[in-house]
Amino acid sequence: MTDETKSPPQQPEGEKPSPEKLAGGTSAVTPPPSAAKPAAEKPPAAGAAPPKPPAPAKPAGPTPQPWTSPLQEKLTKQFGSGLQALTYLGQNYLEVDRSLIPTILQMLRDEDQFDYCVDLTAVHYPKREKQFDIVWILYSFARNERVRVKTQIADGDHIPSVVSLWAAANWLEREAFDMFGIQFDGHPDLRRILLPDGWKGYPLRKDYGIIQQDDEWVQINLGIPSGQ
Repeated sequence: MTDETKSPPQQPEGEKPSPEKLAGGTSAVTPPPSAAKPAAEKPPAAGAAPPKPPAPAKPAGPTPQPWTSPLQEKLTKQFGSGLQALTYLGQNYLEVDRSLIPTILQMLRDEDQFDYCVDLTAVHYPKREKQFDIVWILYSFARNERVRVKTQIADGDHIPSVVSLWAAANWLEREAFDMFGIQFDGHPDLRRILLPDGWKGYPLRKDYGIIQQDDEWVQINLGIPSGQ
């Protein structure tokens, strides 16, 4: 057997071949890991929507501004710090001390021709010392003008009825009593108007559990598990 046909010498077990002994007699140097090229990022799939940019911060909402008018000047001159005249989104209103409410409402009707009580409502703020805002919305046909009068009262406080000034306030005051439990002194017939006489609590108070009371009333009066 000639030397050309002899088998190449075997690599000792456990010994790694050097770069010079690679196939073909050429040497190759493996680049260090730091020199390796990063994998190319995959392009987004066809039809995929690009990521949405973050939403811009919402601008602060409008705030009430001072309201000036001949009516405001007249009332401010007479009552001073007992009232504050403001406007919000085109709606003019007077924040009035509770003790001045009967006088100012009477004056608005008799002297300033606010002869229509459009609405009377309330708002409940349970964490506030004076928990309730009471709001009268008045309209003058002669002036074609609308104004809101607002005051604050604590839970359990009473407020004078205005039924003697505007007959339309009769059912409006009954609704405020029914939904919020507000007492209107001098009302001719202050009782519930929407809910049954035996209903417990006042559903438009923000701390009121209406589902529990609804279920209780339905079970007692209708004999079925729930009104929901």
